[in-house]
Amino acid sequence: MEFEKILNISVDCVVFGYDLKTKSLNVLLIKRYLESKNEILVDDYVLTGYHVYQHETLDETATRVLKELTGLTNQYKKQFKAFGSPDRLMGDKDLVWIKNEEFNLRTITIAYYFLLKTEDVDLNKNKYRAKWFPINDLPELGFDHKNIILEAYEDLKVKCLSEPIIFKLLPDKFTINEVQDLYQSILGIDIDNRNFRRKLINKKYIIALDEKQVGISKKPSQLYMFSVDIYDKMFQKNYLISM
Repeated sequence: MEFEKILNISVDCVVFGYDLKTKSLNVLLIKRYLESKNEILVDDYVLTGYHVYQHETLDETATRVLKELTGLTNQYKKQFKAFGSPDRLMGDKDLVWIKNEEFNLRTITIAYYFLLKTEDVDLNKNKYRAKWFPINDLPELGFDHKNIILEAYEDLKVKCLSEPIIFKLLPDKFTINEVQDLYQSILGIDIDNRNFRRKLINKKYIIALDEKQVGISKKPSQLYMFSVDIYDKMFQKNYLISM
């Protein structure tokens, strides 16, 4: 069944994933490749994005983008900005690509970012040739997608300081060091280990488990979990004015 597209409105998705082994915050990108008569015209990477269907909300389009790219649903997502510069699709390679794909040159995109665990995405059978790239080592990007990624990254930095969204990037059971490594990876700073540990384990929504790491050669560390229920009870929204 063919759905009618809104030809000048799209949704682009920045998919962030954290790799515990490399301690790297990564972005999932797809290959953009075009050749003609054995000449390579376009060979770079882009975000995944689709035009919005007439019957869809923007959130539904973003969810569709993520599902088609990763097979995942119900991941943390945030709409963070609209990008509508008249020249956002006017690079030389972009024009070649657009002519081939018959895009609208004046397309406005609504940008979202998602948070997930890199190991939850199976790239071996990915038809888009998707690949993870460290946020600080991005490849050549098409359109204005580098700008979109950097804007999403700045929003993530601010957001992670006020809400516990980083636990969307971690396993259900984690160590204090893994939480610290993730914060350091996102914020690009070194954090004092003792102060961080003390503050984190004193949070009522960080639950110590009667378990330790397994399968490691060094001394296993205590495992913890994040309690959504306790956090929600502690931080219910209120709109009282305090003056």
